[in-house]
Amino acid sequence: MLSYAIIIALLSCMVQISLGQGLEVPLKMAERPLMSPKPELPQITDKVFLEISIDDQPSGRIVIGLFGEVVPRTVENFKRLCACDAGKGKLSGIDLCYKNTPIHRIIPNFMIQGGDFTHQNGVGGESIYGGKFDDESFEILHNKLHLVSMANAGPDTNGSQFFINTVKTSWLDGQHVVFGMIWEGKDLINKLETLGTNSGKTRKKVIITNSGVLLE
Repeated sequence: MLSYAIIIALLSCMVQISLGQGLEVPLKMAERPLMSPKPELPQITDKVFLEISIDDQPSGRIVIGLFGEVVPRTVENFKRLCACDAGKGKLSGIDLCYKNTPIHRIIPNFMIQGGDFTHQNGVGGESIYGGKFDDESFEILHNKLHLVSMANAGPDTNGSQFFINTVKTSWLDGQHVVFGMIWEGKDLINKLETLGTNSGKTRKKVIITNSGVLLE
């Protein structure tokens, strides 16, 4: 029989042979993988506000920063609808204005939608240019929450309806034009999100009672 010392020696040789056949002993701790950089957004050129009521009770103000250098035509449309200074719609004959219009659709973990001043239910709306206008740019991505984008019914059908995403919505890239971001009022956005349902019908009446452009 092999002695105990010989068995130990044989096992030691087997380990050394195994280490020589492609197994590497790490010489330092593994480095942590690099994280993706935080998404950078364009410069804010203008700010507008929306004052909100819930079941006829004043509930606060949302301030939106607009990306006028990237999508100037889309920003001008939204800004004028907030300012209510563009007169009446060429098609509807109704004031081109967000005041006293509903937030008609809220889906938790998705988005908050409003801007239909002609029908008040999501099937209408009109741009300051008359009817619909083309998608201006998809350069800004839906890569963070609390961005503001144009709602549409397909390519080149932008009117007055808009939505605020409450989660990252990358699947909307290339389909909806991002033109702004929530600057102030994120707590109010979170509160509004709780009033939504899976169908989008709001649990309470949510109204934009006032809107305008902030002068700096």
